[in-house]
Amino acid sequence: MFSRGNGKANDAALFFGQFMRSPGTTGAVAPSSRRLAKVVATPIPERGDPVVVELGPGTGVFTDEIQRRLGARGDHLAVEINPRLAALLANRHPRAKIIVADAVGLPALLTEHGHEQADVVISGLPWGAFPAGLQDKLLGAIREVLTPGGAFTTFAYVHARTLPPAMRFRRRLLESFEEVVVSRTVWANVPPAFVYHARRPRH
Repeated sequence: MFSRGNGKANDAALFFGQFMRSPGTTGAVAPSSRRLAKVVATPIPERGDPVVVELGPGTGVFTDEIQRRLGARGDHLAVEINPRLAALLANRHPRAKIIVADAVGLPALLTEHGHEQADVVISGLPWGAFPAGLQDKLLGAIREVLTPGGAFTTFAYVHARTLPPAMRFRRRLLESFEEVVVSRTVWANVPPAFVYHARRPRH
């Protein structure tokens, strides 16, 4: 079991350890910052009972902010492929539904948990580490589950924005959504990052 008292240092150590074990699925050497989490989670509606799906929550920095914004509203499904990180999240966030699975199967996972669509999809996945085929499968799964007015948010690192995988993902994102807005740089993150806010999925 994990406790809330582990703190940022232990989370960072755990995250780095998982990165060393599997860099292709963890994708970063440290958890995202709370400042970045606030920018990523802005599309969550302030009212109603939205269905929010989180992909690749890691140690739960985005999970914390999603839960804070939802309060006791709606439904929060967090899909994490790493069982150890999923166990950490389940202990810390009993109100969220932590699912150990591959995000490619998102449509079926959503159906299994009683939902046809999601209002918001928030991703912590390492898009720049994925090959083109996997990027396409994941974006297809996200488009399939989003409501017509739904929002998809994810982030990228400033230093990597001109690398081929990152540029390919940006092109795929523009092809997949009618609106893609890029946030200001979040300098209070290691490394500095920016957020893609995408709306109105193309079908």
